[in-house]
Amino acid sequence: MKNILVLSDTHSYIDDRILHYVSLADEVWHAGDIGNNKVTDAIEALKPLKAVYGNIDDASIRKSFPLDQRFYCEEISVWMTHIGGYPPKYNKRTKPLLQEYQPRLFICGHSHILKVMNDKENHILHINPGAAGKHGFHKKRTMVRFTIDKDRIKDMEVIELGSK
Repeated sequence: MKNILVLSDTHSYIDDRILHYVSLADEVWHAGDIGNNKVTDAIEALKPLKAVYGNIDDASIRKSFPLDQRFYCEEISVWMTHIGGYPPKYNKRTKPLLQEYQPRLFICGHSHILKVMNDKENHILHINPGAAGKHGFHKKRTMVRFTIDKDRIKDMEVIELGSK
């Protein structure tokens, strides 16, 4: 069983509130637009991190993290990328790859809009954790946490970090 914290779009912002929730997780997954290595260094000092780069990330972030992460957590297949779209309107790059990889859990960021939704056609749980940083048009800073227990995703919770 693993407790997962998912965040995105920090845009170089990290604070004690984010790090408090990082400390409670077993793993942290960052869905891109990290901003700088201070963010990932602070997270990695506390917990294991899986991350992807986003469209605002520079060469140093792109050197450290890939465009896509595909992995298993417990018995759940996961695909994480920064720009993916939403069911059923995935972007051109994402749609064929979802059909090829067939993940059970698909995580992306980019929009700064928190969404957790089932893609019934493809049998995928889609998560966009919103934005944990202060840059962008979102009004509330958000993250998502949940537990993966073998083949079950449970105890899903939206964490509101307050206004940006």
